[in-house]
Amino acid sequence: MTLKTPKTDPERMNATLQFSCQWGCTPDGGMNRLALNDDDAIVRRWFISEAKELGCSVSLDAMGNIFAVRPGRREIPPIAVGSHLDTQPTGGRYDGILGVLAGLEILKALHEAEYETDYPIAVVVWTNEEGARFVPSCLGSSVYAGAMSLEYGHSRTDTDGVTVLHELQRHGMLGSLPASHAANPLSAHFELHIEQGPVLFEAGQAVAAVVGVQGWQWFEIALQGRGSHAGTTPYGYRRDPLIAFAKLVLAAEEIAKSHGGLCTIGRVGSAAIQSTNCVMDDVVFHLDLRHGDKSGMEKLEEAMRCEFARIVAAEDGVRIARWDTLTAVEPTVFDIKAVQCIREAVQAVGGALEDLVSGAGHDSVYTARTCPTAMCFIRCRDGISHHPSEYATPEDIAAGTEALLQAVVAYERKMAAKLAKVDE
Repeated sequence: MTLKTPKTDPERMNATLQFSCQWGCTPDGGMNRLALNDDDAIVRRWFISEAKELGCSVSLDAMGNIFAVRPGRREIPPIAVGSHLDTQPTGGRYDGILGVLAGLEILKALHEAEYETDYPIAVVVWTNEEGARFVPSCLGSSVYAGAMSLEYGHSRTDTDGVTVLHELQRHGMLGSLPASHAANPLSAHFELHIEQGPVLFEAGQAVAAVVGVQGWQWFEIALQGRGSHAGTTPYGYRRDPLIAFAKLVLAAEEIAKSHGGLCTIGRVGSAAIQSTNCVMDDVVFHLDLRHGDKSGMEKLEEAMRCEFARIVAAEDGVRIARWDTLTAVEPTVFDIKAVQCIREAVQAVGGALEDLVSGAGHDSVYTARTCPTAMCFIRCRDGISHHPSEYATPEDIAAGTEALLQAVVAYERKMAAKLAKVDE
């Protein structure tokens, strides 16, 4: 029997979030907690312990995704709050971490109020959302959603050649549950996140509902030239892929702007050993494309491929050796009913009335393929993320966490009412 309405505790929420950042913190106040490194394993075990103290059953699947489930009156798939605990190598304390700790605070609020639900309520920690250590991003959630195979997920390697499977086994995080939404379904998925952009900050608004996520594609492109001596090879005899690469960088931005999208070259390297007095033999780089429209993304990619081919063809002795797709995700539209619960909760805590579309990818993109999904954003200072200066105020964190609790409770009530009608 319900004794009182659950309510989150702002001071406890912020203190718990900061406490969790002791594992992986950097001297500049940021975070370096790459997926499945030692600090990530420690904070995961801490989360499991906290959830168990609240009476949750905890299980891990074959990708190391953690499911902490608070029982409901019915044995049916849970309504989940989910995000991630891994960070960028030069990340902040809020990206992903906020979403998991908000879920934990919701469990605490429900527990304190002795609030009963028909649906179980779960908090999910998704593995390797950032893609900073193991490419691609959202690896755990994408395997869960069936977008990628378990074999593919297990075989991803970091720059030292260490696989995801090796790290799961090393930390005892290789769960017995299948990494599959069919075998381990969710009834819904909600996620709280910092915006990672400037819209809310510039508008002076703390919280907003999110109706969808723009699509993104990652490519690994290799340019092949010919290495040679820097002092003895005149310009007319050089086959320098770095010159071609520089021209591609400049062209890529203009192409993206003209097509209403975004592009980023986030990784640059070489398969060959580099030396100061040598013309480079090859250049390998990653290209990130973003667009809010499926057709727009297709046109952006086509234009990028055509212009890159033209530029490289004009460089004597340089060629595109390969153009590999690392990941491709279409724009996502979230569930109308779940979004409405977020929207009403945001308004209740005094948040923004306008909805947002996320420019960044999230695990919710993949859960949206398997169950009703919605997100809630809070503002971050100057719109900065993936950087130690990433910051959200305790007040905004409190507003977002309370909004998420209200949204989850409202959605659960509506779904429970439907179940009751079926039982009549």
